[in-house]
Amino acid sequence: MAISAPGVGSNLDVNGIVSQLMTIEQRPRDLLDAKEASYQAQLSAYGQLRGALSALESAVEGLADPTRFEKRSATAGDTSVLSASAGAAAANATYDVAVTQLAQRQSLTTAGQASATSAIGSGASTVLTFDFGTISGGTVSNGIYTGASFAPNESLASRTVTIDASNNSLQGIRDAINAANIGVNASILNVGGSNPYRLVLQSASGASAALRIGVSGDATLASLLAYDPAGSQNLTQTVAAQDATLTVNGLAITSGSNNVTDAIQGVTLALAKVGTTSVTIGRDPTAAQQGAQAFVKAYNDLNTMLHDLTRFDATGSSSGALVGDSAARTIQSQLRNALSSALAGGNSNTLRVLSQVGMSFQKDGSLTLDNGKLAQMLTTDPVGVARMFASGGVASDSLINVAGSTSATVPGSYAVEITQLATRGQLIGSAAAQLTVTAGVNDVLAVNVDGAGTTLTLPAGTYTAATLAAQVQSLINASTSLRTANSQVSLSESGGVFTLASKRYGSASTVSVSGSAAASLFGAAPSATAGTDVAGSIGGFSATGSGQRLTAAAGSPTIGLALDITGGSTGSRGVVSFARGYAARLDGLLQGLLARDGAIASRTTGINATIKDIGSQRDVLNRRLTDIEARYRKQFTDLDTLMSSMTATSTFLTQQLQQLQSSGK
Repeated sequence: MAISAPGVGSNLDVNGIVSQLMTIEQRPRDLLDAKEASYQAQLSAYGQLRGALSALESAVEGLADPTRFEKRSATAGDTSVLSASAGAAAANATYDVAVTQLAQRQSLTTAGQASATSAIGSGASTVLTFDFGTISGGTVSNGIYTGASFAPNESLASRTVTIDASNNSLQGIRDAINAANIGVNASILNVGGSNPYRLVLQSASGASAALRIGVSGDATLASLLAYDPAGSQNLTQTVAAQDATLTVNGLAITSGSNNVTDAIQGVTLALAKVGTTSVTIGRDPTAAQQGAQAFVKAYNDLNTMLHDLTRFDATGSSSGALVGDSAARTIQSQLRNALSSALAGGNSNTLRVLSQVGMSFQKDGSLTLDNGKLAQMLTTDPVGVARMFASGGVASDSLINVAGSTSATVPGSYAVEITQLATRGQLIGSAAAQLTVTAGVNDVLAVNVDGAGTTLTLPAGTYTAATLAAQVQSLINASTSLRTANSQVSLSESGGVFTLASKRYGSASTVSVSGSAAASLFGAAPSATAGTDVAGSIGGFSATGSGQRLTAAAGSPTIGLALDITGGSTGSRGVVSFARGYAARLDGLLQGLLARDGAIASRTTGINATIKDIGSQRDVLNRRLTDIEARYRKQFTDLDTLMSSMTATSTFLTQQLQQLQSSGK
């Protein structure tokens, strides 16, 4: 009879014996599990380290921005009169400001209508022409001018809106004007009464933005909307256009807007009411201090993390996940060296070590920041502090600006030689412009600027050379296609001859015209020339020109150094000194560490490969353990069967001997 379960026949604990033997056999797998857990901990540690390095990189990028150190503050003594803001170009000073009048927008209102949605007129196509200009002379009573004149604003082109059967209601007219985006705001007011609805038109602020509205088409619309302050006025003025007037340190200033940007260089004054106040301009160190504090915190967080991850505990109970890891130690060493070594003096900056601006290392490797010392340095030498952190250069020639650099640019001082200045593409007329524009005869002008084209229709009329040039320039620059292409022009006249020039410099700068107005504006044979790129060398090495920008080419120590040559002459143009600050130095190091092929990625790739290999070893070992367990189980099951058989034989023989003994007796 077969044994149905291990140990049943012999009482041998086969399962227990096999289990104990397999515990011993599984020790290599337990070692692999422990090793894998260690590598998984290292992988997690490198993930934490990557996060801390990324946080430090963000803080470093903040310090690498030189504009952070150029912030200015503008403080008004009486903020109810005005508020002020200052840019980097503002100079430290205190100004006395007296606001005597606020700018306001002209407001015109139509006669009342019974309905805002009912059609007005026949629905025939009607063109509304909006002119902007200055009303002067005469008198105004109840919103109507008598004896006044209207002078068009040469810098604001006439704009048109078409009204037809689809939009010839008050609401339709309002929506058409607003959709045209012509600088006029339209709205509808309900003032009550039998004809409560009135269309209200508002121009931009300023005395030179008053409206004149011409209506060509439906007579009913003309009787509602035509408005000429020097003639027939079918709308009523409820608010007159006027400029803001103020004095700054006693000097009179006029502004078409209550946001005055050109009174004090680099300062914007937001006028709120008539009154007097002081405005104080000073340096604002807040942004720079916040950037420095964020950098110190990010570095200390990283330093603490590296200390914890590489900490050694003799008992082994609290050692860091990266204890003994060479990559972690290298990262720690590289960061410390980058911050503790002095900067090169390529831009003649006297600030070359962090301790000069209040940053210093402690015994535990952390950074400390003396905010008082940093604030003092930001006050006495803000440019030096900016150069200490950000990469930058200084040109001895005021018409050369350092526009950029690369991580490969070598700090140093380099001579600049200019062999060709950049020019703009232009078109010079061959004869004086005809000053009368006739609809359908000489009113269409097609213009191509820097490869972008537009076609415009000139308003019919008789102009002066100056007003016609201003009108054409305004219409060209208002083109959506040219604005999208960032292509603009300037149109000047001398003796009635027009010169049309692109505002872009370089070989890509071109201007051409065609259409029925081309010959009347520029003559039969205008002269067109394309722009040229700047050319020259930096540090004795030929550089590449694009527009006004000269960029050092590969193969030179100045590679990537970009200079904007904004004027001057050809020949020797002095030197450019370039230095790399701590932020730029750290940024390059951190980018390398965090790159796809950097130290962090290489280390985690190696760890992942090791974990994968451990998994393969475990699979092989598991298959081996399965075979070993099967062999042990068979061996002890066979032993159990044998012992059971021997036990049965022993019992049988014992019984037989007992019977023989009984028979003998």
